[in-house]
Amino acid sequence: MRLPLRDAGDPTSIDMERVIAMVDVFMDRGFTYFDTAYPYHGGRSETAFREAVSQRYPRDRYTVTDKMPCWAVQTPDDMERIFNEQLQRCGVDYFDYYWLHALTVGTCRGISAN
Repeated sequence: MRLPLRDAGDPTSIDMERVIAMVDVFMDRGFTYFDTAYPYHGGRSETAFREAVSQRYPRDRYTVTDKMPCWAVQTPDDMERIFNEQLQRCGVDYFDYYWLHALTVGTCRGISAN
């Protein structure tokens, strides 16, 4: 989600009035898929999704995907903590799709191959 801003120099200054208007047009035209991630907009994309979508539309009206920020995982416990934080930020009980974000050599140090 690359969202409209009130201040072009501040990625956290999401223009929620415009986002809500965009979501309404998007949904009215039959689209349902939303993509967000832990770091987007300085961590505000997920809460913007909650405000614009999950608090305003029934859960069966949309699909949402999110991503585990691999670089933030230092221990196996971090995965569950971050995942639960993302559910709360998005205002949902589950994600339709969930990905490993920026999975490269050196990321996901807390994820064991066992």
